[in-house]
Amino acid sequence: MSNRKQPLATLLDLEIQVDVVDIGANPIDGTPPYKPLLDTGLARVVGFEPNPHALAALNARKGPNETYLPYVVFDGAKQTFRVCHAPGMSSLLEPNRKLLGYFHGFLDWARVEERHEVETVRLDDIEEVESLDYLKIDIQGGELEVFRNGVERLADCLVIHTEVEFLPMYEGQPLFSEVEMFLRSQGFVFHRFAPLVSRVLKPLVVGNDIYAGLSQLFWADAVFIRDFTRLDVLSPMQLKKMTLILHDIYGSRDVAYQALLIHDQQSGATFAERYLAALI
Repeated sequence: MSNRKQPLATLLDLEIQVDVVDIGANPIDGTPPYKPLLDTGLARVVGFEPNPHALAALNARKGPNETYLPYVVFDGAKQTFRVCHAPGMSSLLEPNRKLLGYFHGFLDWARVEERHEVETVRLDDIEEVESLDYLKIDIQGGELEVFRNGVERLADCLVIHTEVEFLPMYEGQPLFSEVEMFLRSQGFVFHRFAPLVSRVLKPLVVGNDIYAGLSQLFWADAVFIRDFTRLDVLSPMQLKKMTLILHDIYGSRDVAYQALLIHDQQSGATFAERYLAALI
């Protein structure tokens, strides 16, 4: 099977678009995972980024299928936003300095330089989000609260790409196990990490590189998908969109094929047969 990088729309002559919501769209971490779909015109993106400099950068280079807004997505209440020395550490949660002190660099990066009140909005209440197929979220510890206040939107979501932590980088931060249990209650299953990140405990350093990992896992991007044992509850269009996401972004051809099998059972189409033939 050698066609992972060939877009699904090309393989099967599909004409669909995936509705993407990006919460915490700051481009500091590089290209978003859904970029393959955006580059081929197969994604419509509504992104949220309260950092004005990051928002300006996003708007300066956005394409015709991208909209970015300055909303702070959380629980709908007024909250305190912590602006940290490293912008990527800024959060609605207080940095856990006791834990961070065990790792190189983090006490400096997580130094809070400003605190100010912000109004937050619930995912379920955002009018600009008309449809949600794929959710990417990275807001430094606040992800579970967004999920809890977005169950109506999540009911239609097919794939979630979220940052998770294995250690409490922030005070009171929910960890991976709590996020997984909640999303499982909403009909999702854990699919994969993409990627896992470890860090070395002080005072050791690997190769004189404070960013190098060793044994202690710290955080990851985690991918959750609709339960593949219950794909028959999805519509044919949802199944095609899920297949598109899994194939083009993650190369998850086995689950993509399962989704097409259910699609064809519902619709009488032959996408699964054509997909398998193209892969082989």
